[in-house]
Amino acid sequence: MIFKQRFVKSLSLALCFGAAMASPQLLAKTFRVAVGDGAGGTQHELGKSFSEELKQRTEGKHDTQLFLNGQLGDEQATVNDASMGLLDFSILAINNITPFSPSVGVLTLPYMVQSLDDAVTLTQGEVGQQLVDNTIRDAGVRIVGWAYSGFRVLTNSKQPVSSLADLEGLKIRVPNNEIMIDTYRAWGINPTPMAWSETFTGLQMGVVDGQDNPYITVSAMKFDEVQKYITNIRYLFSIEPLVMSEAVFQEQPEDVQQAILAAGKAATEHSAEWLVAQEDRIKAELVENGMEITEPANGEQEWIDKAVSQVWPKYYDQLGGKEKLNQILQSLGRDTI
Repeated sequence: MIFKQRFVKSLSLALCFGAAMASPQLLAKTFRVAVGDGAGGTQHELGKSFSEELKQRTEGKHDTQLFLNGQLGDEQATVNDASMGLLDFSILAINNITPFSPSVGVLTLPYMVQSLDDAVTLTQGEVGQQLVDNTIRDAGVRIVGWAYSGFRVLTNSKQPVSSLADLEGLKIRVPNNEIMIDTYRAWGINPTPMAWSETFTGLQMGVVDGQDNPYITVSAMKFDEVQKYITNIRYLFSIEPLVMSEAVFQEQPEDVQQAILAAGKAATEHSAEWLVAQEDRIKAELVENGMEITEPANGEQEWIDKAVSQVWPKYYDQLGGKEKLNQILQSLGRDTI
């Protein structure tokens, strides 16, 4: 009888211990993070910073593993995987979220974001929180951090480009994003939608002549090896969110959820500082590597006029109406439409 009581007690203790060890608060977890870009870029830097912050805030219980260069699939595929709980995190270009949550497209309207300060104001304020809420609702993923990559400059292998007339005959790669495609159409050319994973090869083989991305991405992806000319346009400030599967987020205990959000905020702040510290150096390195930088003629005014007049009205309804856009413009201290 005594033996039986001891056995039952021991079994109960073992079960309790096993349950405790299975508790999410105690189990160490390494989250998988898909990263579209290569090492040395803004996405990679955000991922590294987030990993360090999360590990510190969970006392080493939680870490991340970064999979660079689209190893886990193209950026839109990773949104699908995260929405189904098959992937923990993804860092990707904002234009690859818009097919799933159209209101996020406000950040890709040409000339909407005109500085790093504008980008920070929109992503870290009321507008940013609305986009987070909308993305959870629409796509099943939660934006927990933001990378700031700078303006997408135009590169090509054929000739210097300073005016819209210089674009004639060039084959320009763009993401499969309606707003970006319509922007180039407003400028007088039909761009070529192409997956990010295929872009370097497409440039190398001459399938396309050019593309646009921030200086940091041009460097990280080694586009200077297949491109010669840069046009310093400022039509789109590249903002790249760190998204987490909402299903995976909700599985975490409260303390881990708070650690994830705090780590994302700290990594976001680091990204802004890193951009300021690195962009000029990287720009100079690209010139040293043989790239030539051209400024758009007349302060880029013809580019601005055509893009804003032809593209913005087409997306008023999709982005919440003119009233919503005017609220955003007012938050940036700009004239309403």
